[in-house]
Amino acid sequence: MTETIELSERMKQILRMVVEDYTLTGEPVGSRTIARKSNLNLSPATIRNIMSDLEEAGLLAQPHTSAGRVPTVKGLRFYVDYILDVVELSPEERHYIRSRYESRQAEPADLFRETSRILSSSSHYLGVVWAPRLSVVMLQHIEFVKLRRHLVLVILVSTTGMVHNRLIEIEEDFTQAELDHFSDYLNGFISGRPLHEVRETLLEQMRADKTAYDHLLEQALKLGEKAFAFPDETDIFIEGRVNILREPEFASVSRMTDLFRAFEEKATMVKLLDKVMNPKGVQIAIGSENELREMEECSVVVSTYGYRGEVLGALGVIGPRRMNYSRVIPIVDYTARVLSEILEHS
Repeated sequence: MTETIELSERMKQILRMVVEDYTLTGEPVGSRTIARKSNLNLSPATIRNIMSDLEEAGLLAQPHTSAGRVPTVKGLRFYVDYILDVVELSPEERHYIRSRYESRQAEPADLFRETSRILSSSSHYLGVVWAPRLSVVMLQHIEFVKLRRHLVLVILVSTTGMVHNRLIEIEEDFTQAELDHFSDYLNGFISGRPLHEVRETLLEQMRADKTAYDHLLEQALKLGEKAFAFPDETDIFIEGRVNILREPEFASVSRMTDLFRAFEEKATMVKLLDKVMNPKGVQIAIGSENELREMEECSVVVSTYGYRGEVLGALGVIGPRRMNYSRVIPIVDYTARVLSEILEHS
């Protein structure tokens, strides 16, 4: 939240009008525009003085001497935290979001991809879904498949139906029958448990008295340790890149190129997720609050989704800093709730 700033009601009203007019036009807002559109019965000169006070407080900026004002990141944060009125989605809008899921595919990847499309089409910005990280999903099943000598395919299935495949190299040359035996043994204690807990159990078992289990089970534990030593990756689904191109902030080819490169680099997008991931409902990061140079002209509105009370991942909308927050926030919030419901009943 913004540092505590005391503003009079008139100052709040003028800040609101500057932000909302700037949201629509992308152009600096002048005092005459505010005087004409408001019912404050204030002269342009009085409004100009108030806008100057807001500028001194760091909430507005004047791009050029003769231009009007634009809200700063600090001003947008104050607006979002203390002034913004968030309106619930209409029944028609809620129906639209739910109906998009009715013909969805059973595969979780298709579900997340469709969710990013829903967010994009509903907001007219960029829709993003961060799929669950492997470390937080509840595991249901593991299978080892021999591909050739010393190369094994690990197939992990989560309770939500997500499938993770991983190739691992091993020193021993196990038969498929032995790999099936290892799978059966490991499935006995991984079902319904998260990966980090499974890892801890494996380490405990390996530290135990080795006479408590035979050579094959010892090999199963070693293979399991290798199978579960995955990097904490996440798949990212992004839709609506063309929507960004319509925004004047990204008319610069170099700025657009930097932004699109950030979208394509998974490490950057995961870093962004780490900045905004929080289980407490909708989170908003405005401009430089993202702490990513490529995203300084953008705002991110995200919410987490989950399964049986546990946070699995996040979804959200990326748009220009002057995005329509009052519309985007309920879209993100409602879509996250619907996705969580679907995962609960999948």
